[in-house]
Amino acid sequence: MANRLATESSPYLLQHAHNPVDWYPWGQEAFERARREDRPVLLSVGYSACHWCHVMERESFEDPATAAIMNEHFVNVKVDREERPDVDQIYMEAVQAMTGQGGWPMTVFLTPEGRPFYGGTYFPPVPRHGLPSFPQLLQAIAHAWRERRADVLRSSEQISAELGRTAALRGSARLLTDDVLFAAFQGISAQFDERHGGLDRAPKFPQPMIWEFVLRFWRRTGNPQARDMVATTLTRMARGGIHDQLGGGFHRYSVDGEWLVPHFEKMLYDNAQLASLYLHAWLALGDPEYRRVCEDALDYVLREMTDPAGGFYSAQDADSEGEEGRFFVWTPDEIRAVLGADADVALRYWGVDRGPNFEGRSILWVPGEPDPDRVAPLRRRLLEARERRVHPGRDDKVLAAWNGLACAALAEAGRALGRGDYVAAAARNADFVLRQMRPEGRLLRTWKDGRAKVLGYLEDHAMVAGALLHLYEATFERRWLDEARALADRMLELFWDDAVEGFFDTGSDHEALIVRPRNLFDNAVPSGSSMAIETLLRLRVLTGEDRYWMKGVAALRSMADLMSRHPSGFGRFLCAHDFNLGPIVEVALVTPPGADGSALLAEVFGRYLPNRVVAGAVDGDGAGGLPLLEGRRAIDGRPTAYVCRNYACELPVTEPAALARQLAPDG
Repeated sequence: MANRLATESSPYLLQHAHNPVDWYPWGQEAFERARREDRPVLLSVGYSACHWCHVMERESFEDPATAAIMNEHFVNVKVDREERPDVDQIYMEAVQAMTGQGGWPMTVFLTPEGRPFYGGTYFPPVPRHGLPSFPQLLQAIAHAWRERRADVLRSSEQISAELGRTAALRGSARLLTDDVLFAAFQGISAQFDERHGGLDRAPKFPQPMIWEFVLRFWRRTGNPQARDMVATTLTRMARGGIHDQLGGGFHRYSVDGEWLVPHFEKMLYDNAQLASLYLHAWLALGDPEYRRVCEDALDYVLREMTDPAGGFYSAQDADSEGEEGRFFVWTPDEIRAVLGADADVALRYWGVDRGPNFEGRSILWVPGEPDPDRVAPLRRRLLEARERRVHPGRDDKVLAAWNGLACAALAEAGRALGRGDYVAAAARNADFVLRQMRPEGRLLRTWKDGRAKVLGYLEDHAMVAGALLHLYEATFERRWLDEARALADRMLELFWDDAVEGFFDTGSDHEALIVRPRNLFDNAVPSGSSMAIETLLRLRVLTGEDRYWMKGVAALRSMADLMSRHPSGFGRFLCAHDFNLGPIVEVALVTPPGADGSALLAEVFGRYLPNRVVAGAVDGDGAGGLPLLEGRRAIDGRPTAYVCRNYACELPVTEPAALARQLAPDG
């Protein structure tokens, strides 16, 4: 018999709709029942691609005896962390404060008022590795609620007070100089794994925001160590098992320090950010392997993660046929069955001849120098064979923020690589999000099966607005810039707070929670604050409106001390700070009606200019209120570029070679 989750749209919640647990979705109904019946709330938070979430469901939530204890003593609430990042953040901070660690599945016990008093992550069905069994824990919590209520309430009040102090935190203001960047780079370089790349610990996450910052730092300083750190990391990841060697794209993280054995789930946000990182590395360093990895990741998104309506899905599971990674791994015999006489080449190229590396099978990786043209036919045949396997589950909800990351990656890559299909996909996605997920000018968080819901968060508005700016630069269609401004204005209205000189993650119109969450860190996904700052700073250059700059710099200044002391948690903030320091390269392109400006565009977008802002217009259409286009006309009826840097402008040019000289680092 189905429980209350059967009417939800989240694939993760629907996976639990037939548990014997009497689950509620997050909402007032659950807490009203808890108050009425004087019961604690058991909050379980996870997401669809989480392996251990599936394990705990199988072991505990599908077990009738365990479910009976849960139903007798608790009001049980299940939350998809991707759908409700506010709930996830608040209670994850509580679990980390109580236990010193966090993760998913997250298990938290709350008072009927929503205040946490005990929590953890995964609990086994029997005592194991120093953990109590989940049934033992349930009985102990129920007993404490009955017999030691005063202690429980005192604990909940202390934890809630600490959460409130964190939400109201203002970082120590510091001058926004390049000292912050140098201190951050020193912190990152001290943790660098010189042999395998990445930061020197396992499990290893790709952390694209950190390497975006290090690449920018190399561009700013010429520091060869920074260049080598990026190149080592990106090359090792590209050739490791964390990279899907057949289908493109990246798995979420590597369980070892060598990027060989991944946790096999694939996330939209990882692949969007990594595609952008590899694009930038190709533009900066010229390695064709990086361009290929970028295109493979974006092709994967378009092939396997795209809804017919234009949205991008959230994730692909790690498991299929009840086994983690089963879809992605191979035996020598399976490869021989597909490739016949050509199998030996594939076995050597992808390291299968070295023996199994994952539970008796092989994760494909590239131990030698890549030769993609040589193995392209073999790769195609193996991919076709893999497509006939049982696919991992897919979380097909559409999240506004993550779609913003993917839209931006496609728009920028499409313009830089001459891939019109990428730009078209980005435009279609932007149309979808604005049409389907923005009633009355305010974004909603999630969409599935024709229905959008949950008020959007800061990250949704910031990332979609940022994507629209990239789409404007890729197309010069003014509507995208106008939509970006409208979203940014709504973002400031809903999320900005003068008292903290920064942003909250939930809008002023959001439901009241025990605290108003404010995420100050870049994690796997950029924080809403760092993306909002970056978007506001770029908007100021395009529009000339100082109000955007004032808010962006105020928020950035309050984070300067944290950025320099804890750089691995502030990668996107550091990129925004690098942009703020400049020099910002402003480019205006004016093209006569019907003329071809592609040669000038290739010079602008075919090089690594991380602090570049571009505006374009057809000659005679006017500036439309954009300072970069004010008074700019085509020279002698030819496409013309105007370049300004550090508040000084070069002479207009019509020849690509002349534009290249102006755009050079010492131009």
